[in-house]
Amino acid sequence: MTRAATLYGAKTQTETLRPGPLRPANIIRSKFPTYKNGSNGIVIKLADGPEIPPLKEIVAKETADLLDRRQRLSVRELAMKFEKGLNTATLLSNEVKWRQVALLERDILLKNLKSVLESLRGRVTGKTKDEIEESISMVEILAVQLSKREAELLQQKEEVTKLAKSLKQASEDAKRIVEEERANAHTEIESAKDAVQRVQQAVQEHEKMCQSTGKQDMDELKKEVREARRIKMLHQPSKAMDLENEIRILRKTFAEKSTDCVNLLKELELHKRLKENSTPSFDLEGLQCLGSVLCIVALSGTHMDLSNISIQWFRIHPKESNKEIISGATRPVYALEPHDVGRYLQAEIDVGGEIAVAKTAGPVDPDAGLVDYVETLVRKPETEFNVVVLQLNGIEQPKESVHVLNVGRLRMRLTKGKSVVAKEFYSSSMQLCGVRGGGEAASQAIFWQPRNDLSLVLAFETARERNTAIMLARRFAIDCNIILAGPGDKTPW
Repeated sequence: MTRAATLYGAKTQTETLRPGPLRPANIIRSKFPTYKNGSNGIVIKLADGPEIPPLKEIVAKETADLLDRRQRLSVRELAMKFEKGLNTATLLSNEVKWRQVALLERDILLKNLKSVLESLRGRVTGKTKDEIEESISMVEILAVQLSKREAELLQQKEEVTKLAKSLKQASEDAKRIVEEERANAHTEIESAKDAVQRVQQAVQEHEKMCQSTGKQDMDELKKEVREARRIKMLHQPSKAMDLENEIRILRKTFAEKSTDCVNLLKELELHKRLKENSTPSFDLEGLQCLGSVLCIVALSGTHMDLSNISIQWFRIHPKESNKEIISGATRPVYALEPHDVGRYLQAEIDVGGEIAVAKTAGPVDPDAGLVDYVETLVRKPETEFNVVVLQLNGIEQPKESVHVLNVGRLRMRLTKGKSVVAKEFYSSSMQLCGVRGGGEAASQAIFWQPRNDLSLVLAFETARERNTAIMLARRFAIDCNIILAGPGDKTPW
């Protein structure tokens, strides 16, 4: 919006036309108002435009922004920023020039205004003259402020010129650094190309060497593959099963040959006895190896009832003549146990006051592979066996319930579910041996007396498990300086 004020002016259109005082100039501003000469000697004030921040603040802001980002910019970006700053400084310098021109124009306007007011002062009198003089003094104040503003602009021009020079120098330095970095990059690229060439040459030489030695390596690899296949075939389940079958057949053949030898030895012994006396002769029937049962049979050709005849079994050491009585073994049937391995077994039958003797042809043989199996179990802290309690303190027990017998390093424990039937550490009062009273399951049963007031007869699933449990428990007891044996046994195994 424009506002026009006459030198003589009137207050309003409704008031009487008379000379009035001039309006005071607005000198409390951040910049000077813009004027231009109108027709009939009227000075027109143009509307204020948008305020522009001071030139010093713009320069300081640009410089701070450049310095803040300098560390984060690459060399090329830094050069571009310096060029941009140089362009900004050039624009600011041009703006200062334009402001100087505007100040010169305003100075000319003020001089023209002052000359007009002085010419009017000579033509008027009275109160109007005083107002004109007051306006002339205000114009002089404006002239002084313009001169100060001009001095500030000159100082800003010098600062902008210095900044432009420094930015120009920095731009040149940045360009020089860019060129140096470009040269270094070219040098590194060339060196990398040379390195790649050398690597390629080395790879080609290595390929040539590999081709020359490839046949030899291939032959060695084929040999390794054949060896691996051979080892794999050896470890296949079918091969293992074939080996097991062969071992089983060999064992069966060996048992048959052993039986034949025992029978021949028994016939020779029988002939000797028949020549020496007329006492009825008896023999032991069954395999003479651990896990089998020996049975007394009459050789007279007639059936003889041995239930009412006094019988006693003995162990005889191969190198000694003394006999060791087997306490409780008074039945015609006796199941061999680990204590009998390596010894002769002899049964004495009292027939009408005369003693008949039946003796094994040789020492009792061990069960094949049982010793190695027990040595494997010794490495475990505890081994479990499923058993059935046949007798408890001599009283028959129902055979439906299954118990678990744990043979450990320090103790033996019999449990049924969560309830504990017996649990005792190895001690001198503990007794363990095979069942000596005969019966159908004699080869699978053991007699165990954990303490003096408790004795049990336990049946295992197989004779091998029964002998394993006896050997394992005796092995752990020996480690505790305890010898586990049956009732009446005194000789350590």
